[in-house]
Amino acid sequence: MTTFRRRGRLDRSRLSRTRTQSTQDEWAEELGDPLDYEVEASHTRTRPRNKGIYLLPNAFTTAALFSGFFAIVNAMNDQFQIAAIAIFASLVLDGMDGRVARMTNTQSAFGEQYDSLADMVSFGVAPALVAYEWALKDLGKWGWLAAFTYCAGAALRLARFNVNTGVVDKKFFQGLPSPAAGSLIAGFIWLADDNKIPVRDTAIPWITFFIAVYAGLTMVSNARFYSGKALDVRYRVPFGVMVLLILTFVLISSNPPLTLFGLFVVYSISGYVVWAWERLSGKRFS
Repeated sequence: MTTFRRRGRLDRSRLSRTRTQSTQDEWAEELGDPLDYEVEASHTRTRPRNKGIYLLPNAFTTAALFSGFFAIVNAMNDQFQIAAIAIFASLVLDGMDGRVARMTNTQSAFGEQYDSLADMVSFGVAPALVAYEWALKDLGKWGWLAAFTYCAGAALRLARFNVNTGVVDKKFFQGLPSPAAGSLIAGFIWLADDNKIPVRDTAIPWITFFIAVYAGLTMVSNARFYSGKALDVRYRVPFGVMVLLILTFVLISSNPPLTLFGLFVVYSISGYVVWAWERLSGKRFS
């Protein structure tokens, strides 16, 4: 609305009816005699909300999304080893976007939602389609049911994570995280496609079926898996941790598919080990 100004003389008769004498004197002293007054009506416009987004963390999320899509494209072209590596690349990029956002103080609601949608593609749809194109389609309806079980488990896992962000313990995930589930499938595909696993070809589809169903159901389970969010890279760590990190890099570089698959197998059963220990000991693992 347009701002308007009006100047005139103050009606002392109305002033006397609504104000006491002392108040009239105070007004007269402040405004002078004759009294001029100014009436100004203005409406402060609400500042438009900033629609910008933080570039750095969302760039990592976009790269993770691209890697997941790239995995699907390569699976359609029968390049399964490249597809598996692309899923692992999504894992690395997905782990970086959150930490970059926290370190640079650029967290946002948009970034959280975008990250969840990217995870659904990279660790929900991509592993399921890659596994189906690679081996599960040989099982007929059982194959696509296993792929759908995994995909639905990833969707439910991400939805539950979004609504429980401020409730659950930050040190543990409730259910197997989708990046680990996707890496479990990708690790097996990479390992078997590289002919480094002593399994007959006829057994590979059923092993893939078991891994897909196990990963899908474990994502929606109540088993607790260590999140690693308690680790802060800005603080000092014991010397042994650095030695262990170097040995991990050496093992991965010497035999990437076998080492990565082994690591994610151990991690995927760690939640059930924690659950069994808590049931037997009666204490909560922390």
